[in-house]
Parts: sequence; C-alpha cells; structure tokens
Amino acid sequence: MIQGQTGEGSGVVLSEDGLILTNNHVVVGAGQGGGQMTVKFSDGRTAKATVVGTDPATDLAVIRAEGVSGLTKATLGNSDLLKVGDDVLAIGSPLGLDGSVTKGIVSALDRTLTVGGEQRQQVPPGWGQDQQTPSEEPTTIGGAIQTDASINPGNSGGALVNAAGELVGINTAIASEAAGGGVGFAIPVNTAKQVSDQLISSGKVTHAFLGVSVTDATGDVPGALIREITAGSPAEKAGLRQGDVITKINDKAVDGGDTVVGQVRGFKPGQAVKITYMRDGQAHDATVTLVEKK
Repeated sequence: MIQGQTGEGSGVVLSEDGLILTNNHVVVGAGQGGGQMTVKFSDGRTAKATVVGTDPATDLAVIRAEGVSGLTKATLGNSDLLKVGDDVLAIGSPLGLDGSVTKGIVSALDRTLTVGGEQRQQVPPGWGQDQQTPSEEPTTIGGAIQTDASINPGNSGGALVNAAGELVGINTAIASEAAGGGVGFAIPVNTAKQVSDQLISSGKVTHAFLGVSVTDATGDVPGALIREITAGSPAEKAGLRQGDVITKINDKAVDGGDTVVGQVRGFKPGQAVKITYMRDGQAHDATVTLVEKK
C-alpha cells in the first residue's frame, strides 16, 4: 500500500532494494502539496518513499522505498500472450483494505480508454459522470486489458497476475455506474516494463509522435477524422491530409480519435507503422516512421 496526505494506492515491487512500480495518479494523489509518501509492505513493514520518475502519458510511475532490502520482486509475465477468458487475479488495497485479492477473467484486450482523477473511474458514454480531480488532466491509454475481477479505488497501481502468478498488468481504472466496483482495466505489463526501464535509467520516458489532431469520424465508415496535420510531421511526410479518415493502424481497427492516441503511445520513436485511411471513398495505405515527441 502507498499512502500520502491526500491519497493512497497500490504498487508492485520491481527490485530487492525498493524500486516499486505504480500509477502516476497514485503518486500525484499521495504526494500532492509536497507531502511524504509511505509504503506499507505485506509483512507489515513501512518505509518512506521518493519518486524516481513519472510518466503521465501512460499513467505509470516508479518510486523507491528508502532503507529497505531483501524484498521479493514480482515475476514479470508476457501480456502479449494473454487471451480472452484467461484467469487473472487483481491484488491491491481497495478502499484501504490492504492485501486484498479478487479473481476474474480477461474480458477483452486492446481497449482504449480515457481516464482521470484519484478514483480513476473511466465512464463510457451514458454511464454517468467522469470523476477526476482538478489537479489531474485526463489520460488516454491504449492497449488496456479489460477484466471482470473486482477493482475499486485503492487498487490503482496494484498487480494483475495470471494463473501462474506472473505480473501481466497494472490495475489503473474502473468503469461503473456507481462508485466502487465494475469493469476493471489494467496497463499491459509489456508496456509497464518498457516505461519503468526508462524511468529507472533516466527518470523520463520518450514517446512516439505521429503529428495529427483527430476526432471521431461521423460518416458511414468508423474511424478517426484528421482535423489537422502538423507541418513537417511523420504524418505529413507520409502523405496524410486533413479530412482523411484513419480506419486501421497496423491492421488493427480504429474506432475513433482516442484509439489513434492510445495506439500511437504504444509505439516507439523510429518505429514504422502502416496506416490505412479513407480519402474520397477510396482506401489507401501509408507507412509512417514515427519520431520522438518533443
């Protein structure tokens, strides 16, 4: 459990000497106003913690518990191997009840969601109001794991593990018609590992940049309508134009603007991706080499 003056959450031990992976919004909540974070381990020990690095774009952070050693670190799995129907366990401190475990299955993969706020309650259209704190901007996360394992406020930053006890995700959001419980979402461990490695080595994370401003398409073809192209961007160099509708990225369907944002955040600078788009009723493919976002 990670506690602070104005919030609390969960985390996953990455190293024997106290490196812990959690959500950025847990760190923001626990450390607001310069407050001190305290980590409580499963054996009852407590330690002060400092921030190693945060990445709001993926809602991930790494902190270090001070003066500890001999911790049991998590065994990392491979989230690319997950299948719908796989058994998973959500571990954390929901509603302040530390050491809680709930069981469920993987309900869906590659979800894109926009989340925000200390409770991290993502609400699909028509479900209710998005709950978020004024201090935290909404974050779009792509490639998320959806699970029916019960996740509540306080689970954020905790482990989602498979039947072999391997870490496959970091619990980050819930969707519910009422506070507490509902559909849960987790950041895939492969994304979390990539981000945490960069935070530990340099304290910051590099992200890929496409160079488009998009919104949901409103025509007969689902996708993301390009409203604006950044001059000199990878998108412009690949021939994309304002008014094009992106329908697929690397052959994965694009449902709307958030899907483009979420998928691009899952790529690395320098990576070449195929973008399928509609222009004047005709489908086209373009290969775009992403660059580092400045």
